[in-house]
Amino acid sequence: MIRLLLRLALILVAVPLVLSVLYTVVNPVSTLMIGRWLSGERVERVWTPLSRMSPALVRAVIASEDASFCHHPGVDLEEMRQAIEKADEIEEVRGASTISMQVTKNLFLWPGRDLIRKAIEIPLALWLDLVLSKQRMIEIYLNIAEWGPDGEFGVEAGARRAFGIPAAQVSASQAALLAVMLPNPIRRDAGRPTAGLQRLAARLRERVPKEGPELVSCLSLGK
Repeated sequence: MIRLLLRLALILVAVPLVLSVLYTVVNPVSTLMIGRWLSGERVERVWTPLSRMSPALVRAVIASEDASFCHHPGVDLEEMRQAIEKADEIEEVRGASTISMQVTKNLFLWPGRDLIRKAIEIPLALWLDLVLSKQRMIEIYLNIAEWGPDGEFGVEAGARRAFGIPAAQVSASQAALLAVMLPNPIRRDAGRPTAGLQRLAARLRERVPKEGPELVSCLSLGK
């Protein structure tokens, strides 16, 4: 029984490590997408290469979700330390989840903020950031993130749902609206933004230029 449990544990550890390498060339799906498929719910996702996305959209998402994306190894330890210091409980930690950690969660783990998931997520995020280039990491993130209440995943589905245009044609103002949807794509709608969502998007639009070229210095983006 002990040997069986050890083998099972090794398999559980090995699967994400092997898949991470595979995802350098294979376009993945998220656990949430798989869950919707298994339950018969709608899933819309059209894989879109980074080169066919609006650079304004890529910049807006990185500025909104993880402004240090190009400069940390998958986990931003300083941001995490500050977030923990400000929180009363570990479940209340906000703002410390990098794009690499979100990709790790979406590909391999379950939703929630429990300590067990975080303990698994952090080393996996470091491994994923080591295996994948930053270019590939953000491409995967932008293609598996949930962008709507009815099974819309990825920027292409998100842009078409909100504005009726492909991701390549998204303007800076539209990009900001899509970016601030990400924390809650079920309740936030870039196509029909509330006054509160418009304020968030306006603040993000002001902040993106201030981040400077370092924001996307690890990527090859057009203008």
